[in-house]
Amino acid sequence: MRIRILAAIAATTLLMTQAAHGADEKDRDFYRQLELFGDVFERVRADYVKEVGEEKLIESALNGMLTSLDPHSSYLNAKSFRDMQVQTRGEFGGLGIEVTMENGVVKVVSPIDDTPAARAGIKAGDYITHLDGTPVMGLTLAEAVKKMRGPIKSEILLTVARKGVEKPFKVTIIRDVIKVQSVRSRLEDDVVYVRITSFTEQTNSGLERAMAKRKAELGNRFMGVVLDLRNNPGGALDQAIAVSDAFLDQGEIVSTRGRRAEETHRYSAKVGDLADGLPLVVLINGGSASASEIVAGALQDHQRALIIGTKSFGKGSVQSIVPLQGHGAIRLTTARYYTPSGTSIQAKGINPDVMVEQVRVEKANNGRRRSEADLPKHLKAEKKKEQTDNTNGNGEATERRRDFQLSYALDLLRGMALLRWRSAE
Repeated sequence: MRIRILAAIAATTLLMTQAAHGADEKDRDFYRQLELFGDVFERVRADYVKEVGEEKLIESALNGMLTSLDPHSSYLNAKSFRDMQVQTRGEFGGLGIEVTMENGVVKVVSPIDDTPAARAGIKAGDYITHLDGTPVMGLTLAEAVKKMRGPIKSEILLTVARKGVEKPFKVTIIRDVIKVQSVRSRLEDDVVYVRITSFTEQTNSGLERAMAKRKAELGNRFMGVVLDLRNNPGGALDQAIAVSDAFLDQGEIVSTRGRRAEETHRYSAKVGDLADGLPLVVLINGGSASASEIVAGALQDHQRALIIGTKSFGKGSVQSIVPLQGHGAIRLTTARYYTPSGTSIQAKGINPDVMVEQVRVEKANNGRRRSEADLPKHLKAEKKKEQTDNTNGNGEATERRRDFQLSYALDLLRGMALLRWRSAE
């Protein structure tokens, strides 16, 4: 390995010397910089306080070059590349959070539904400052992610800083296999509720199955759709395009523009609307990023849906995965994406049509009226032989009552449907 690497550096230096004779000043400066890299590499290899493998040095140099460009470009060694491919297919090991780097620490873009991180209470916008007591500061994003992954059922201790909480706090999470069910659906009386947790290879087919099933259950009572993209960290671009197309009959969905004009690509919708033209409401928040912003932006620009919630994350860049023969791959930011109106949301986000903060309404003890049950020595209420509740066994009804944004969206959608019905009379 050492001989091959040194030979490669020597060959590069030779090529630089030969090319420099016929190059202009800009090219010569470029070759001098490459020669500088070779000199530093050799000095570290030869004189560092302890021996460091050449492969590790090269990998670190590649990663440093890419991560210095933006938070989303990085080098993936062979193992990381395999892990990424598994994750894209919708099943992987870890904690269940989508993360980025901000100010030297890990920032949670969003937790994935029904994963160890979500169950432990990790929230979008949290900052992870320590992993098992080791500071994150100084690590690359890839290194931090690698530390968060580990054997199934093993524990990891996260130190979390949260806005509005005075001091960082610690959370112990048990790693598990993360199986992402990309699409979930249920009926909210006469409305189809669809939640997309991330955009994997299974998303569009899952959406089609969910819509077909729920529409068949409702029949002619079908009133509209609530599409929930909250805390959706994104994923595959082609799936975001397909989901947008599922609710649009025509028009541009998104365009991607690279460094050169010829790298501009535009994606348009085909005829067919899974919601049959009925009212559509999309829920977003600060954890809605990347592919979910493409969907929200396309439906908003075409006035196909009303966007409700809070401003989205603002990741408007496209990463290309470039495999390197026998050496993993690089994830490189190659383009920005634009909504149909030509708006880039990079670092801006999607602004909802109706701003609705998530609030939780709790019953207050102070100020409520006294009742019989408050009187001392009151007679106890008789117990019913059978007690039922309005849940399906997993607490969904209780959760719906607490979800103010969803309740608002359902009320608004029914109002839109009523106006549409009256105008058609």
